[in-house]
Amino acid sequence: MDKEYRGHVVVLPYPSQGHINPLLQFAKRLASKGVKATLATTSYTVNSICVPNVGIEPISDGFDQAGFAQAADEDTFLQSFKTNGSRTLSQVLDKYQNSDFPVNCVVYDSFLPWALDVAKKHRIYGASFFTNSATVCSIFFRIHLRLLSLPCKLEDMPLLIPGLPPLNFPDLPTFLKKPDSYPAYLKMKLNQYPDLDKADWVFVNTFEALEGQAANGLSKLFSGKLIGPMVPSAYLDGQITGDRGYGASLWKPLGEECTKWLEAKPPKSVVYVSFGSMVSLTEKQMEELALGLKESGVHFLWVVRESERSKLPKEISDSAKEKGLFVTWCNQLEALAHEAIGCFVTHCGWNSILEGLSLGVPMVAVPQWADQLTNAKFVEEIWEVGVRAKEDEQGVVRKEEFVGCLKEVMEGERSQEIRKNTSKWRELAKKEFSEGGSSEKNITGFVEHLRLANKKGEAHLWST
Repeated sequence: MDKEYRGHVVVLPYPSQGHINPLLQFAKRLASKGVKATLATTSYTVNSICVPNVGIEPISDGFDQAGFAQAADEDTFLQSFKTNGSRTLSQVLDKYQNSDFPVNCVVYDSFLPWALDVAKKHRIYGASFFTNSATVCSIFFRIHLRLLSLPCKLEDMPLLIPGLPPLNFPDLPTFLKKPDSYPAYLKMKLNQYPDLDKADWVFVNTFEALEGQAANGLSKLFSGKLIGPMVPSAYLDGQITGDRGYGASLWKPLGEECTKWLEAKPPKSVVYVSFGSMVSLTEKQMEELALGLKESGVHFLWVVRESERSKLPKEISDSAKEKGLFVTWCNQLEALAHEAIGCFVTHCGWNSILEGLSLGVPMVAVPQWADQLTNAKFVEEIWEVGVRAKEDEQGVVRKEEFVGCLKEVMEGERSQEIRKNTSKWRELAKKEFSEGGSSEKNITGFVEHLRLANKKGEAHLWST
C-alpha cells in the first residue's frame, strides 16, 4: 500500500449543520486519498463530531459556551469569529508546523474569508469552499461586481445571467428582492468574493452533469472546481468503508424509531417531510401542511424540531398520528435511502437537494427564503425531479395546493416521468465519483498537487 505522505489539509467550516456536513465530507474524501485531514471547528461544535481518519481541532469564535446563540446578533458573531478564529486557527497551524505533519493547505468555508489571510501569513495554500450551488455563486458574484443592482424589480424580469435559465421573480433569492430584509446575511454572502482571486483553489459543492452550464458561465468570473455532491460515500461510490453518515450532528438523532416505523410500510408509500435545521415555519403554515398530509391519506414521517412542536395544533397532530410519525430528528440520509420513502417534502436547502438527487427521491419543494427559492425552480423546471408548491398572496402553501403536489409526485401521470428523472440523476451523481468522473478527477488533481508540492518542499514557499 502507498504510504507516501501527501500533505496535511485543515478544513474550516462555518459552524452550522448545513456547512459542517459538506466540508467534513470533503475532509473524509481527502483522507481516503492519503492526505492527512483535520477539521478545525468551534469549541461549541467540536464534541458533536466524530469521524474515523479525520482529526478534530477546536478553535474559538469567542462564544465557546453556546456559539451563535450566545452572540447579540450576526454581525457581532462574525466579527468575534474573525478576531478569535484567526488567532486560534493560527495556533492550530503553529502546533503542526514542527511536527511530522506540517499543514500545507487550509480549505475554508467561503463564509469565512479571513482564513485565507491566516493561510497566507503562514505561507501555505488557501482554498475557498462554497457550500451552495454554482447558480447561486454566479448570481451573487455578479452583485459583488455591480453587474447586477439591487433590489431586482418585477418589471425587469426575467433575470438573464450567462449559463442560467431565465429567472422569474419567484425564483430569485430573497436578498435580491428585499436586500434590507437580512442585511448581515447579505453582507456575509457578498464578503465571499472580494479576495477570491487570491485563493489557490475554489471548490463548489455541485457536479458537472447537474450544473455544467452554470459553471461555464461562472468560469468567466473565477475558476471553480466542481467536487460534489458531498454526500457520504455509501450512497455514491462506496469507496470509503462504513461511510453512511456525515459524522456530525448538532442534535441527538432518533434513528431507531424512524427505522422501525419505516420497516413496517410498503415500498415508496411514505412522504418524508423535513425543513432542515434552520427554517422556522409559521403556525398557519404548519397547520396547512398537517391538514394536507392528513387529507391526502399518505403515510408520512415528519421531522419537527423541538422548538417548532408547539406550532402544531394538538388535535391535528393527534389525528394525523394514525398515518404519520412525528420525530424531532432522524438520520435523513438513511431515511431517504429507505425503500419505503416515495417523496421528500423539502425546504430546498442545497444539502437536502443534493441528498434527494443522489438517493433518487422525488421532491415536493416548499422553499422559504434565500437560495431555496432558486433551488426550487431547478427541482421543478430544469432537473424535473419534483414539483414546487405555490404560495397564496399571504405567502402560505394551502392544504389544497399541498395535497395536489403530493398526489402529482406520488401517483399522478407526471409521477412516472419524475421517477425516471430521479433515477437518471442518481446514476449521474454516482458517476461523478467513479473512475473518470469529473468530481473525482478534480479532487484527485488537488491531492496530486499537494503531493508534488510536498515532495519538492514547495508547500510553504508558494507566496515568495
